[in-house]
Amino acid sequence: MAVQTPRQRLANAKFNKNNEKYRKYGKKKEGKTEKTAPVISKTWLGILLFLLVGGGVLQLISYIL
Repeated sequence: MAVQTPRQRLANAKFNKNNEKYRKYGKKKEGKTEKTAPVISKTWLGILLFLLVGGGVLQLISYIL
């Protein structure tokens, strides 16, 4: 192994100081968001959709006849 110059020693110390933060925990992950549950459940959404579409179909049938 070669002998380090003072400039290399300072550069290595600076590099180690910056990387010491991430060695224990890893780099911070940004941009990930937590998934939240929908405001209304799928069951209630299906019931509401059935009522709206079914009501519209009945209106069309009564309008045609």
